[in-house]
Amino acid sequence: MRIISGKLKSRRLSAPKNLPVRPTTDMAKESLFNILNNTYFFDAISVIDLFSGTGNISYEFASRGSKTIYAVDAHYGCIKYINETSKALDLDISTFKSDVYKFLEKTSLKADVIFADPPYDFEEAQFVKIVDLVFERGLLKEDGVLIVEHSKHTDLSKHERQIYDKRYGGNVFSFFENKTAEE
Repeated sequence: MRIISGKLKSRRLSAPKNLPVRPTTDMAKESLFNILNNTYFFDAISVIDLFSGTGNISYEFASRGSKTIYAVDAHYGCIKYINETSKALDLDISTFKSDVYKFLEKTSLKADVIFADPPYDFEEAQFVKIVDLVFERGLLKEDGVLIVEHSKHTDLSKHERQIYDKRYGGNVFSFFENKTAEE
């Protein structure tokens, strides 16, 4: 895994092989951050990274200057790796070892960008539950965006808050905002 841009540009990281993860590919990650770069000043936003795994997305935000980053994962090894890597790279990433659904139901944190990369084999209803919880709990700041990464076999386009999706090979990023698609 590689950090694409920012102060740690081109830095390669090697996660332990025993983590149950599927990191976002460099190509897909670079495309995602090109989209976000046209909307946000990274040093002025807060981020929640759900199903953070190795912390791949969190490191990218931190490298680009985001100061408030929360990484959430249920796997102890993932959280341990993120904490160790963040410390080694001098990145300020706060971690939460938690089931993502329980975290969403209890947290009062709000963010400009919420990124979720659940397992691709989730049922569509499990993806929709993430989206619904984020909006029911008011976890996005005004003009914020929820981005859900999923496989091309999952279709979230019918959700009223989805504004568009971007496809990169087998990866899809679905974007959701506070306003509905009809607004």
